[in-house]
Amino acid sequence: MKHNLSNLSQRYQAALRAHLKQGVSASLESARGLGSQALAAGLQTLDLAKLHEQTLVAELLPGYPARKRSALIKQAGIFFAVAILPIEELQRGARAATAHLKKIVEALSQRTVELAASNLELKQEIAQRKSVEAALKKSEHHYSQLLEKSDLMQEQLRRLSRQIISAQEDERKRISRELHDVIAQTLTGINVRLAALKKEAALNTRHLDRDIARTQRLVEKSVDIVHEFARELRPAVLDDLGLIPALHSFVKIFSKRTRIHVHLKAFAGIEELDISKRTVLYRVAQEALTNVSRHAQASRVEVSIQKLADGIGMKIKDDGKSFSVERQLQAKGGKRLGLLGMRERVEMVGGIFCIESAPGQGTAIQVEIPFAHVRKDALKKSGKQTTLECP
Repeated sequence: MKHNLSNLSQRYQAALRAHLKQGVSASLESARGLGSQALAAGLQTLDLAKLHEQTLVAELLPGYPARKRSALIKQAGIFFAVAILPIEELQRGARAATAHLKKIVEALSQRTVELAASNLELKQEIAQRKSVEAALKKSEHHYSQLLEKSDLMQEQLRRLSRQIISAQEDERKRISRELHDVIAQTLTGINVRLAALKKEAALNTRHLDRDIARTQRLVEKSVDIVHEFARELRPAVLDDLGLIPALHSFVKIFSKRTRIHVHLKAFAGIEELDISKRTVLYRVAQEALTNVSRHAQASRVEVSIQKLADGIGMKIKDDGKSFSVERQLQAKGGKRLGLLGMRERVEMVGGIFCIESAPGQGTAIQVEIPFAHVRKDALKKSGKQTTLECP
């Protein structure tokens, strides 16, 4: 039975395909013959309808474009109506068979339309899911990169924090050693001198004036050392008189100590900046000149502070030897701490820090700090330049 049904299905599919290809002028003899064979095989109307639906929807219609399917369904319905006649003639009259056939054809048409719509919706859903998957993968990759950058920045912050703590401890050791080795010894010498003066005053006053003068010089030396420490930690002139006098005082002492000629040219309106930004400029100049004396082997340094379109610019350029900026910034330990410290100070007040170094051209540090809340009218009124030479 199954073998006969399989053969009948294949013959029905071949006959219906040939009928659809021939068009409306095609003969229906093959349809009637298939109906007789179906009747002989014991098939009922519903069985042949299922065979017709399976053949039409699953095997034939998918090979045709959507615009032709409606006409093909009607043509196939005629084929099916003729094929079913032998069965229907045995059960009911031709009129009842025709009415039933119309319902089947309509159901088949509706089913085909529904299948086509479902197929279109399925394709759209698949495309949408693929788009969502691609967006999720892109988002996942983006957040993965952000996480890696965050981890790297946290590691850099931890390393910088350790370096800052280490530098602070080294500075405290240096100050402690200076206080112990210089000031403590000087004060001890003063104490010894005073004790000797006390004895001499009781016995002989001939050299008393000379010894008092020596003791006074020791006291003056101690005071100078204390003042020097105070200037390094926080120069009072910066708060009392302003940035330009503080820089002039510093470069004068720097030039005297290092024999490096420093030319300072400053925009007088710089004093209108708030104290935090002036302090940043002072510390950057202080650190930059200290680096010049330690590493650059320079003979001359140009320090210029000028007004920009929307801020203040400072440039420090020396004629010493160059170095690799990138390698220095990536170096571990305290070697890069000075550069990082300057950059961090400038960025804390919303500024920009840049450093350039090239063979034969020395090193140039440039800083730009925005006006922000500075009174621009005051800056315009104080637009003159102040030039100072430090031999």
